[in-house]
Formats: sequence, C-alpha cells, structure tokens
Amino acid sequence: MITDSLIKFLDYLQYEKRYSSHTITSYKNDISQFAFFIAKTYSDAPMKDIGHNHIRSWMVELVGNNISAKSINRKISSLRSFYNYLLKQGVVSKNPTLKIVTPKIPKRLPEFVQEKNIEQVFDNIIDGDFEDFRNRLIIEFFYSTGIRRVELINIKDNDIDTSACSIKVLGKGNKERIIPLSQSLLRRIEKYQELRSAFFEDRQFSDNLFVTAKGAQMYPKFVYNIVKKYLSAVTTSSKRSPHILRHTFATHMMNGGADLNAVKELLGHANLAATQIYTHNSIEKLKEVYKKAHPKSENK
Repeated sequence: MITDSLIKFLDYLQYEKRYSSHTITSYKNDISQFAFFIAKTYSDAPMKDIGHNHIRSWMVELVGNNISAKSINRKISSLRSFYNYLLKQGVVSKNPTLKIVTPKIPKRLPEFVQEKNIEQVFDNIIDGDFEDFRNRLIIEFFYSTGIRRVELINIKDNDIDTSACSIKVLGKGNKERIIPLSQSLLRRIEKYQELRSAFFEDRQFSDNLFVTAKGAQMYPKFVYNIVKKYLSAVTTSSKRSPHILRHTFATHMMNGGADLNAVKELLGHANLAATQIYTHNSIEKLKEVYKKAHPKSENK
C-alpha cells in the first residue's frame, strides 16, 4: 500500500507543490528507506498500524549506521510531510511523526573563502578563450550573486535585464526572485555572450547562458568541477563546491554591514533562521577587531 500512496504523494509534490526533481528524489529515497525498514523489521505492518515506536526504532537503526543528525532530521521531515498528505487523503487517522523528538544538530559555522583568497582565484584565471572566460564568469557569478548551482545552470539569456541591472532566478519551490547585478559583471556577461557566439559560429547551442564546449546545457558535476579546480589553488578546505561560494557571498555581505533581511531575500531563504547563521561569522570578525584595537582587550 505504501508504494501506491508514495507514487500519489510524489505526483502531488511534482504537479501541485511544483517541487524540483532533486527534492522529489530526496523524499522518495527517505520514505522508501522507511518502508524497507518496516517490511524487514515488522513483516510489512499495515500503514494504519505504524506508530511512533516504529519510527523511533528506525531512528535507532539510522544512528547505529552512523547516519548524521542532519540526515536523520531530513528523513523524519520527509516522513512527516508524507503522513500529513495521507491524513488529508483519509488513508491514516493520525500522524505518528508528531510524537518524534528529532536529534539536535550541532551548530557548525558555514565555511567560506577569505576575501584575499577570492581575489587570488580571479587572478589565477586567465580570460583566454571562450572556455576560460566562461569559467571565470561562473566563479564571479556565484560570488557576486550567491545563487545556487541549479539556479546558475538554469539561467537563460533572457533572464538578464541589462536596463534594470538585474537577473531573474527561479529558486526552490519555483519561487522567483530578482538579484541585482553590478555594471562590471554585466559587461563581462556581454563579453562572454560575444565570445560564445563567435565560438559556435553557425553551430547551434542551448538557450542557457552557460553552455559546454558542445553547446549543451551544463550539468551539476560539470559546474562543480570548474569551481573545485580554481578553489583548490587557494584553499586547503575539503569543501570546494559552488555552495562554498554561496556561503562566501553571504558572509562577505554580512561582514560588510548588509541588512540581514536583504541577504535573506538575495539568497532566496524562506525564513530568517536559515540566514542568521552568517551573523556568527560576522560576530567572530568583530571579536577579532575588538581584541586588536581596544585598549582593554585581553591582547593589550
């Protein structure tokens, strides 16, 4: 029964909630893992008989398999949404996840690239040919706008409004937002578009802004490898993904005195809680300034 219900739930997420394919896949994997556990441990107990104790025993197994608290919380969240859907459909009479206390996630400050190292990244990339110019522009785009990797991949030429110096981005939950672009970034975009046209000449290419050397839309691993290549030259951090540049954008904005709500809107966060983590890095920077400058600091 869980299979039929899961299929309908995934259709609901796709066609009514309009979630991304990546998000839908995560829901599918999380709920399927729970269904497999129930079948294996409780001889495929009927859905109406599944209670919070069944879910707790699944959590115990996940902890025993060294699954992180963050991943466990996501899986429980997926299961909670699934049961909320089943309640609306009248398949079950209660949501057993409501009695579940999820594990606390240890606070971890987001990693970011120092300003001097970001400048070094740009210094290391020679504009050169079409591909070199494209790669530098990709790095600059991430750092200047804070957009997500999938958002960058999906940018079309007509999403850019040169007169308004802005770009339209389709974020999570198909929510549209407008991000300002600097004049220097706009000039580099226009130069890139000229190089792209010359590179492909009479050959066709995707209507996406960023394309591969074959003219196709970029894919996540392709973009990841570009960012990793250039970040590897300036940082020893194990994380050198596009998301680090998103963290870097937000951290540098906060360090520069940007309003928290403004950063929230630029990042496309649903609530302030997700953005507030960047204030911690700003506070740490203020502490360093105080220690170095104030006559009564411990360093004096």
